[in-house]
Amino acid sequence: MESALTHIDAKIHELGDWRGQTLAKVREIIHAADPEIVEEWKWAKPKSPGTPVFSHAGIVCTGETYKNAVKLTFAKGASLDDPAGLFNSSLDGNVRRAIDIHEGDKINEAALKALIRAAVALNLASKSKPRRAR
Repeated sequence: MESALTHIDAKIHELGDWRGQTLAKVREIIHAADPEIVEEWKWAKPKSPGTPVFSHAGIVCTGETYKNAVKLTFAKGASLDDPAGLFNSSLDGNVRRAIDIHEGDKINEAALKALIRAAVALNLASKSKPRRAR
């Protein structure tokens, strides 16, 4: 069974263009923000090869690639403060928020690191709360 690391490396190599470079860059930023991030490869199906997922005490974000964008979708993005205004996609939902990065866009590394750290802190806080009985 191939590891998530192998899958993500292969995806970056397979893209071979600005999208692969961008995915590699955001991956580097994510790990710099939180060295305890775990890479996963999820949701592989016959018509979909799967999605890179970055987790720490739950999903922090996914790293999807499309023809015109690299999309970082934050699982609990609607609950995160975004003072730098990085979120520019999926803004109407009650849970997720996303950042679409297009060719030529400059990534605000400091703001992205802060967002990653906030998402991890939210996951850790959610894990420490006792669950209510049903």
